[in-house]
Amino acid sequence: MNHRHQVPTSQARAPRETQTPGVHDSRTTANRPQQKGANVARIIAIDDEQAILDVIERILKRDGHDVLCLADPTSALKLNLARADLILCDVMMPGIDGFELVRELRPRFDGPIVFLTAKVAEEDAVTGYGLGADDYVRKPFGAAELRAKVAAHVRRERREHTHAIAFGPVRLDLGARQITVDGTPVALTPTEYEICEHLARHPGQVLSRAQICEALFGWEREVDDAAISMHVSRARKKLAATGADPIATVWGMGYKWQL
Repeated sequence: MNHRHQVPTSQARAPRETQTPGVHDSRTTANRPQQKGANVARIIAIDDEQAILDVIERILKRDGHDVLCLADPTSALKLNLARADLILCDVMMPGIDGFELVRELRPRFDGPIVFLTAKVAEEDAVTGYGLGADDYVRKPFGAAELRAKVAAHVRRERREHTHAIAFGPVRLDLGARQITVDGTPVALTPTEYEICEHLARHPGQVLSRAQICEALFGWEREVDDAAISMHVSRARKKLAATGADPIATVWGMGYKWQL
C-alpha cells in the first residue's frame, strides 16, 4: 500500500510572495508592526504603477499610517491637501512627471515631500530639492528604508517645542516651526526650516554640510553636499526677500548663523 506522508498544517510552507519591481523583499524585524502613537500620519502616495502603490500602502499601514494611493498623478491637483502630513511622489510618470507635479503642489502644501525614483543623477536630485522636495527614496527600496524615512519626517513634523529664538527682527517660533522677520512669515519648506533652526541653535559656530546632514537626518538618509547647499541657498533667498541675511557661508568649511 502506498502511504502518502502529509505535512501538518502548522509546518506547511507558506506560499512565496511575488516581488514587486522597485521594492526589495526584506524579511526582517523591520517589517513587523510598530506601536501606533503620535507619529502616525496621513500620507498621499502618487505612482502610476498600482503594484507599487499596493506595496507602499501595505508597508505604511503596518505603522498605523492612513495612506491615500493615487495612480493618476493629475488627481492630486484636485485634492484638498490641508489634512495631509506627507506626500510620496514618483518621478517618472506619464502625462505629468513628478517634478512638474511637485511644482504645482508645493505652493499648496507645506509638509514633507519625498520623491520615489530610480534616477540617481545628481542633477536630478538637485532639481527635486530646488522644487521644494525634502528627500528621495531610491528604487528599488526596502520596507525598512521606506518606514524609517517616513517615520523620521513625521517625527520632525510632530516635535513639540515650547519656546522661541529671537535675533533682532528674526524670530524662530519653535512650536509653530515658523520664521518671521519683523512679524512677516518666511515661507520655508520643512527642510529649509530645519537647517535654519539648527544653525540658529549654534549661533556663530561654523557647521559643515556633513554636520548639518547628520544632525537633521542621522545615518538613515543619503544626502550629498549639493543637496544641503541647495536647501541653504533657497532659504537665504527667501530670508533676503524680507531684508534678513542671518546665514553666512564660510568658504571651504560650511555655514554659520551670524546674527
